[in-house]
Amino acid sequence: MNQPIAPKIDAKPAKKPTLADWQETTLQGEEAAEVLDRSLRAAIAQVTLGLSPAALLDAWEDWAIHLASAPGKRTELMAKGLRKTLRLANYAMTCAQTAGQAEPCIAPLAQDRRFRDEAWQTPPFNMIHQTFLMQQQWWWNATTGIRGMTPQHERVASFVARQMLDTVSPANFPLTNPEVLREAAKTGGMNFVKGAVNWMEDATRMVTGQPLVPTGDYKVGETLATSPGKVVFRNRLMELIQYAPTTETVRPEPILITPAWIMKYYILDLSPENSLVKYLTGQGYTVFMISWRNPDPEDRNSGMNDYLAMGPMTALDVVQTITGSARIHTVGYCLGGTLLTIAAAAMARDGDDRLASVTLLAAQSDFTEAGELMLFINESQVTFLEDMMWKDGYLTSDRMAGAFQMLRSADLVWSRMTREYLMGERALPNDLMAWNADTTRMPYRMHSEYLRWLFLENRLSAGHYEVDGRTIALSDIHVPVFGVGTETDHVAPWKSAYKIHPLFEAPVTFVLTNGGHNAGIVSEPGHPHRHFRIRTSAADAHPLDPDEWVAAAEERQGSWWPTWVDWLNERSGAPVAPPPMGAENLGYPALEDAPGTYILQR
Repeated sequence: MNQPIAPKIDAKPAKKPTLADWQETTLQGEEAAEVLDRSLRAAIAQVTLGLSPAALLDAWEDWAIHLASAPGKRTELMAKGLRKTLRLANYAMTCAQTAGQAEPCIAPLAQDRRFRDEAWQTPPFNMIHQTFLMQQQWWWNATTGIRGMTPQHERVASFVARQMLDTVSPANFPLTNPEVLREAAKTGGMNFVKGAVNWMEDATRMVTGQPLVPTGDYKVGETLATSPGKVVFRNRLMELIQYAPTTETVRPEPILITPAWIMKYYILDLSPENSLVKYLTGQGYTVFMISWRNPDPEDRNSGMNDYLAMGPMTALDVVQTITGSARIHTVGYCLGGTLLTIAAAAMARDGDDRLASVTLLAAQSDFTEAGELMLFINESQVTFLEDMMWKDGYLTSDRMAGAFQMLRSADLVWSRMTREYLMGERALPNDLMAWNADTTRMPYRMHSEYLRWLFLENRLSAGHYEVDGRTIALSDIHVPVFGVGTETDHVAPWKSAYKIHPLFEAPVTFVLTNGGHNAGIVSEPGHPHRHFRIRTSAADAHPLDPDEWVAAAEERQGSWWPTWVDWLNERSGAPVAPPPMGAENLGYPALEDAPGTYILQR
């Protein structure tokens, strides 16, 4: 009888799992879990426009719970609602008796332009817009002044309430907007046809990836950024442009400008008539400008220290080599001004005395009062943004533009849609609109560090910011400083920019000019309706608070540019012959004509 064949058994015993094997498996599982979580949050961000639902829910819960536990506040709100209703009823009866000539119950805020047309004062639109404004005021009362709410959550709740109300503003709908109805009667309804055409054009631009704002004949290198010059240096983050002299002699101290990489540099070299670069070269200065590269996925790990080292610190070496000057005037705009401040503090720490002066244009060093951008800065929101950027390696330009538009949605979103889609009007393109449509991206690591180190942790003003592994102190900055704030800046509020006074141990000349973050800086001589205040404080002077400063500062009419140049002249040497364009023999040949290559990247 045949015996069954026994299975062959490998005599070599199985390897017993080790602790290292278990740890490696666990680590791979943790990494997979993290990737899954980040991917999910990145997908959610596509729907929520980059806003963290958890952060919004946290603010809503804080508001709802504290309001629910405040019967006195709720009673007060009920009383306010009743009083507002009675005021509206009294207003309606008075309007009926006086043919709509009654005193309004409430006036719009100074910055609210939606109801300025006289047609809003005629029945029934006077009642419609007055009811809306009363609702808006009531909701502001309902989301503020609630005992126990954190200030951050209070601001978020008030902001969200305002955003929701803006979506249902009577100005947004044709039947409740007398300006739209008037235009429809005037054109026989052709305004709606033109509006539909405008909407189709914008939809096509969005689908094809073109700028949403038509730029007309404004083109970089042809009608914008036309100041003649040469690219004299290039690395993976920036090109350095040297502008050609326009005077027979120049001051021996050149000017190096560090713009923000959150936007294209040519805001400072728009059209010839409002170019800061052209103005400075015309005043006898050799001007250098950093042109930042628009980052791609491969730049995802470029951080703040990379931008510092490969930006202004490298540029200072190149400028000094080309010009032979021992001292350099430096200018920083917006985020570029913050980076310049970091550079100045690090140089002071290391005994580097090459800076002749520091000029900060709408730039912040202390971020405790950084305006409505702080609405989006907490641990939940920053983590959400990090996951959104982690997917692509950068923050997309449309997300960046959307965040700024959201801060002023009544002006930048709804009013624009009303004008273009209901009124059928298109604003004529101008150089500032063309520049504003030329958006940029932000690298994952840099933007994460920027939000955490500066906004969330405020390391720079607290003395915890590190450069090359060692902390820097803003109090080490002793070179003369010229600061500029703008009255209606919603990106870098002037009271935040003003904080350089107590932070620096330097003589500070501060200017407060009318206009916003961009228009206040692009303030060329001859620009109509310009004025500014100015005051100089000694290095050892006790700083005034902002309101005291306004009362003490001298008010002047016109552009602040000539005053700034006078300030630079006082800190510059006698004019000399212009330096060469580049220095090929020293390793810095002229690579190509300005505005270079990086500015054209999309």
